[in-house]
Amino acid sequence: MTAREDIECWLTDMDGVLVHENRPIPGANELLQQWRHQDKPFLVLTNNSIFTPRDLSARLRASGLDVPEESIWTSALATAEFLKSQAPGASAFVIGEAGILTALHEAGFIMTETNPDYVVVGETRNYSFEAITKAIRFIGAGARFIVTNPDATGPSREGPLPATGAIAALITKATGREPYVVGKPNPMMFRSALNKIGAHSETTGMIGDRMDTDVVAGIEAGLHTVLVLTGISDHAEIERYPFRPNEVLDSVADLLVSEPFETDVL
Repeated sequence: MTAREDIECWLTDMDGVLVHENRPIPGANELLQQWRHQDKPFLVLTNNSIFTPRDLSARLRASGLDVPEESIWTSALATAEFLKSQAPGASAFVIGEAGILTALHEAGFIMTETNPDYVVVGETRNYSFEAITKAIRFIGAGARFIVTNPDATGPSREGPLPATGAIAALITKATGREPYVVGKPNPMMFRSALNKIGAHSETTGMIGDRMDTDVVAGIEAGLHTVLVLTGISDHAEIERYPFRPNEVLDSVADLLVSEPFETDVL
């Protein structure tokens, strides 16, 4: 089992680990600075497929965290990478926003509403009955069904919002076809992230706040797993599952080492 001091690269979830409701979690900025000082490659992961890495980098910067866009890996990017490996230059009908549309476009996919090879469903705040109807008919005609992430709901200040998994369930009910889901908890999300930074699972750590996505996918990908209690999980939640992370910490601040390093100026 890899010890924390042997970790050479890090993957970390974003919401609940580095930020909470657009506010930085204490210790997050210092940890990012520590990794840069130690020349440890890292990626910030998110299942959210609405935004591009540039959008998310700007959001994090507004929260006080300096994360360049090349250090962000989304379920949209992982989905585009997967589909590119499966069928380069294929066509897709996409339900989603800038994150998945940009990722697929840059991967060489053709967006179409005529006999697509794939129906790709990502997260959006503008689901339409017309688009869902088209997706159902395309899948019925033979298009392969891909979903960026399985999350049934997303958070908002007013309460939960229906998310990708909820819309995918509607399409599955209407077609009888289950989608292939690329994002967490599929360990493929982590393997594609490892490939991006040239990391090996034996010497990579994953920090998350969810047992059912971050931890289980990290275990299945062979990573050193760290669960922090600043998101949705607590000790009672951990006891609900038959698996355990390598470490349970109060927050990312517990990963800071005492050696001094220069503070980055934002």
